[in-house]
Amino acid sequence: MEKSEEIAGPAKIKVVGIGGAGGNAVERMISAGLRGVEFIYVNTDQQALTHSNAAQKITIGKRITKGLGAGGNPEVGRKAAEEDRDQILSSLADADMVFITAGMGGGTGTGAASVVADICSKELGALTVAVLTKPFDFEGKKRVQNADSGIEALKDCVDTLIVIPNQRLLSIVEKNTPLVQAFALADEVLHHATRGISDLITIKGMVNLDFADVRSVLCGMGGDALMGTGISSGENRSIEAAKGAISSSLLEDMSIEGAKGVLINITGSPDMSLQEINDAATLISEAAGSEANIIFGTVVDEELKDEMRVTVIAAGFNRTNRRARAFDGSRAHKPSSDIFTTNVPAVEKAQSTPKVAPTYMPPKFDDIDLKDAIETEDQTHEAEIVNEPDVVIEERPKISSFAPDDYEIPAFMRKKR
Repeated sequence: MEKSEEIAGPAKIKVVGIGGAGGNAVERMISAGLRGVEFIYVNTDQQALTHSNAAQKITIGKRITKGLGAGGNPEVGRKAAEEDRDQILSSLADADMVFITAGMGGGTGTGAASVVADICSKELGALTVAVLTKPFDFEGKKRVQNADSGIEALKDCVDTLIVIPNQRLLSIVEKNTPLVQAFALADEVLHHATRGISDLITIKGMVNLDFADVRSVLCGMGGDALMGTGISSGENRSIEAAKGAISSSLLEDMSIEGAKGVLINITGSPDMSLQEINDAATLISEAAGSEANIIFGTVVDEELKDEMRVTVIAAGFNRTNRRARAFDGSRAHKPSSDIFTTNVPAVEKAQSTPKVAPTYMPPKFDDIDLKDAIETEDQTHEAEIVNEPDVVIEERPKISSFAPDDYEIPAFMRKKR
């Protein structure tokens, strides 16, 4: 199905969380009050779905998993999604743009994400962006291999691909940072990217963009992308916010230089000046290079007061170049930061270059023995989709430890709550 170049009416944006980690990302976005998008949660673990506040919750693969999860097996996750492909298609039928979020390395997220992406991009023609996390090193070689295989499977199914290594969290968070807070930092990439695009196409600004502009930057740009947000205040707030946006400390080493397409969202208070917009956009444009297709828009947000927020989405960038992290120039005002910088004194960061894992051939999911992982039945079933009205989410009690679903532990292995 070819992607339509014209969209009638407001573009519909949907965020699909797949598996435990994807579901957690969706919950954090809902709690943050992100508007203008629809949330869908897809999982093989029926228990995890019952705790979600997503508008649509889809249980996949009940015939082969009995609602107990994929057991860390990506092939089970893939078969579960294929089993309920029609139900997934129905839930996404009217989407113009879909963000897919999942943790790579486990069962449901790794196996089902490529099926969902294939439905979005190839069957529905929706602009499809995947925001994925890679496992920590301590999770073992097998999980890392599964993650690499899952990412490779997604590259041909999405327009834009953003990969966040969980291992990078160890170098940017402080020593005593709670695990829940650390994982929330990774979700900020998805949150700000979704919000940046949603604001551009739904909120009237000084410089307006439409969905066709967004599509022209992100569609078919070769997979890899950079997404970052910088926030700053003070005299040189626009420059510093722009610097923070193109030097995200959480993404894999990359450079915006050589990007084929760059989308810029500059958000500020009503006193934001044309000169400030020019300064920020010029810095980003020069960093990307003369060949980049630059699309930018502005949004006025009175709640920002003295702050400016710059969100950059660069597609088709040059991964071989290491990103420049330092900029010359004095700062006579509040320093800028990307969205991952904390407000308390930082602990000493590791000075050595992160070790690169040796090259290996990722395993094929088809080679995995499913005899012990799948219990087949002849009977068929209909997947359960629960459509719920919008609800007001009250403040939740603080959690003392992170949710086990971040590692996508199936229900039958967890203790009863």
